[in-house]
Amino acid sequence: MERAGALKAVVDCRAIADPTQRLACYDAATAALDAAEAKGDVVVVDRAQVQEARKAAFGFNFRMPSFLTQGEEPEALKKIDSTVGSARQDARGKWTVILEDGAVWTQIDTEKFRRPPSAGDKVEIRAASLGSFFLKVESLGTIRAKRQN
Repeated sequence: MERAGALKAVVDCRAIADPTQRLACYDAATAALDAAEAKGDVVVVDRAQVQEARKAAFGFNFRMPSFLTQGEEPEALKKIDSTVGSARQDARGKWTVILEDGAVWTQIDTEKFRRPPSAGDKVEIRAASLGSFFLKVESLGTIRAKRQN
């Protein structure tokens, strides 16, 4: 993948032999890169931010754009650990669990929890078969769920 123009300009300065011209090139190129980043024309993310984005997208049929993975296909995320923000049960007895980060998961099976999930309960969500997920709330039990938002 080709680099963004503003970043390429910084890297290209390395090829200038004369130190004064190279420094002038770096000064101009880094100023342009800084301005492009401030305007949102260039976005710089580190590996931790990419991993956080992958975690936030867990549960969706979503593939990270190649510019975030730099041509490397990251290992598939199999599970996440989180915390219950809130939970509610609908008239049919199905649970909706909202995690602290705002992710909403709804129950798709008929399993029961030993007691209602509470804010602060630890949650593990792991991939199951055919695009479904197991949502386990601490010692309360496990339900099949799907991501809503």
